[in-house]
Amino acid sequence: MARFSTLRERLATLNRPIQVGIVGVGAMGKGLFYQCQVTPGMSCVAVADLNLEAAESAVAQMGGVHQRVSSVTEAEDAIRRGRVAVCADGDIVAALDSIDALIESTSAIEAASRFAVTALENRKHLVLMNAEIDLIFGPALMRRARRNGVVYTSCDGDQHGVIKRIWDEMQLWDITPFLAGNIKGFLDRYANPTTIIPEADKRNLDYRMCASYTDGTKLNVEMALCANALGLSTDVPGMHGPRAAHAREALDLFDLRRMWESGTGVVDYVLGAEPGGGVFVVGHCDHPYQRDMLKYYKLGDGPFYVMYRPYHLCHVEAMRGVAEAVLDGVSLLEPTAGFRTNVFSYAKTDLRAGDELDGIGGYRCYGLIENCDPKSKPAGLPICLAEHVTLKRDIAKDSPITLADVKLDPNRGDYMLYEECYPMRQEAA
Repeated sequence: MARFSTLRERLATLNRPIQVGIVGVGAMGKGLFYQCQVTPGMSCVAVADLNLEAAESAVAQMGGVHQRVSSVTEAEDAIRRGRVAVCADGDIVAALDSIDALIESTSAIEAASRFAVTALENRKHLVLMNAEIDLIFGPALMRRARRNGVVYTSCDGDQHGVIKRIWDEMQLWDITPFLAGNIKGFLDRYANPTTIIPEADKRNLDYRMCASYTDGTKLNVEMALCANALGLSTDVPGMHGPRAAHAREALDLFDLRRMWESGTGVVDYVLGAEPGGGVFVVGHCDHPYQRDMLKYYKLGDGPFYVMYRPYHLCHVEAMRGVAEAVLDGVSLLEPTAGFRTNVFSYAKTDLRAGDELDGIGGYRCYGLIENCDPKSKPAGLPICLAEHVTLKRDIAKDSPITLADVKLDPNRGDYMLYEECYPMRQEAA
């Protein structure tokens, strides 16, 4: 039996590279395509994006030879000829026999849910760089993946994936983690696609996407993913988020003794702290010997310790999780605890009956994480379903929006997949 000291060595000796399809070739998808092409044993053979010209440009920029296709048959033929199949329909890529794994990296929700389901029903491993569908459909997608003998997982490199890596390592060290933490640079709950334009242009980001970062919705989604995978909760709706100069200050800014003694781990974040782009985890160790050694290693007196990483690199780190899914059947992060939390809609401004909500990163609502009972559907309107629904009544600024407050078609594909999440959790219990 061959022995390898690194995953890279293992990938480099594969008889056939892991073949990946990517849906969504924006800023993140483009990076994922690049990483597939430079990682030994990995190859992206098909991409889908509504902007075909941008997708073709991305493939060409990375040295790929592409062919525009409009069906599964055409795509399979292009791949056999050594070309990257490029199309506008993510369902085509998700249905390909040639791929081993699909990476969904769009900012869509309803359409992305279809692509994810298609991949799983075609027994393809599913890796999500789309945190929104990862959250709102996670339990249903996990159930479908297990039924079809494939892996569904959050992607490496995003904050929740990086937190999970730290969490696992601390458990290996016999330091018991109980607070999963994010680091948020700036927060404005009322940011919208117009007010965010100057900042988004600096960063070459889509305006809605940038608004979802700034208003905290994306942060709340990421931490809900951690909570649902690790069995954690939020101390208060939206988390505390104290301002800090450095992640190390988490030891003084949270009531760690109370959190630890409650026996229920939590998710939270610090605001404005260094290291920018980092994440942290707080753990507990009370063994006298180990505490002496950790003090020697300059981690403080204990019994609480903060472990942080000063970066998360998104697409740069993504291939490890893809490889582990395909080669070993391992999921980095999935909602094994069910909907312990979800992210619900709150009004960004005073809203009137008849107003249509415009979803994540829009003008009318932001999302806050709240605790849930995994076995029963909560009253709140999940932020991931808060698009193209009409209000039945006036809602004051900063007030919660419930499912009862909106006209929502129960036959919508995204809502029906959300409904599937609850039977799964009851069966698992």
